[in-house]
Amino acid sequence: QVQLVESGGGLVQPGGSLRLSCAASGIPFSLYVMGWYRQAPGKQRELVATITRGGGVTDYADSVKGRFTISRDNAENTLYLQMNSLKPEDTGIYYCKGTHSTRRSIIYWGQGTQVTVSS
Repeated sequence: QVQLVESGGGLVQPGGSLRLSCAASGIPFSLYVMGWYRQAPGKQRELVATITRGGGVTDYADSVKGRFTISRDNAENTLYLQMNSLKPEDTGIYYCKGTHSTRRSIIYWGQGTQVTVSS
């Protein structure tokens, strides 16, 4: 059974930090390109950051560049998102997504974790 389980969300004040984790099971994690997405209330889900299989290449949405860092630990089958200098507009449900690196139709999503940035 494939599972992607996010954790680490919560309520934080503007300027604060959070670290999200996504624990994967049931898949060969190192064969998957991983990403973080978010969905704010009333808005479409948007890409936040992606990372290649080995972690050597990362990409970020312009809105989070310089504040967020995506990383992965293939030995622990875990994806991370370090979020610093958080803003109210970062509020939303954060999802991790795994896409098979060669069979691109194989995609898995986690259930999401809520991040709320508010004073």
